[in-house]
Amino acid sequence: MATSRPVIEYYFSFISLWSYVGSKRFQQFAKDQNARILYKPVDLLHVFSVSGGLPVKQRPLQRQAYRLLEMERWQRIRGIPLVKHPRFYPADPSLAHRVLLAAIQEAAEGGDSAPIDAYAHRGLQTVWADEGDIADEETIVRIATESGLDGRRLLQRAKAEKELAEQEATLTKDVVARNYFGAPAYVYRDEPFWGQDRIEMLEDVIQSGREAIPLP
Repeated sequence: MATSRPVIEYYFSFISLWSYVGSKRFQQFAKDQNARILYKPVDLLHVFSVSGGLPVKQRPLQRQAYRLLEMERWQRIRGIPLVKHPRFYPADPSLAHRVLLAAIQEAAEGGDSAPIDAYAHRGLQTVWADEGDIADEETIVRIATESGLDGRRLLQRAKAEKELAEQEATLTKDVVARNYFGAPAYVYRDEPFWGQDRIEMLEDVIQSGREAIPLP
């Protein structure tokens, strides 16, 4: 009997630091496990606002300091470039998210999914390594095109089609309704794994085949 391919829901935002830190590791892990990633970009600041989270500059100084320490640690562990104070953080990622959703829609209709993986990572890298403005239209077009997508056309779709904005809003409502509270959130068989440092736990549950542990 053929084994079904694992499906992992991935709630994230291009302005999510920890989504960036875990991005390459997560994509490689999914490839190794022959898992399908369902990219679900959300309005992270809204999620924070309804779940007790705070934007970085509103957090107590102790937490801000420890976050910088963790950034240094994980930069070394993951072997990635990382800017601690990005020039354009937090820019509004919604337009770039909608370009991703448009590309996903087209891939579902027979397109290649590899450029989607590339764009999903480049969007994060733009903010956290390249200090680019993820809200800037030309930046979005450039990183989409570099990822193998038709950046200019997808940007026009993202600007013109209200259904894409509604989809991002629905995903944001979904993550709140499921009682998740940050990004990245990886979900496998309805069991959530919050944070890029839970990838190894996710790997264990897929490899072991154990039953999912539901969120209380």
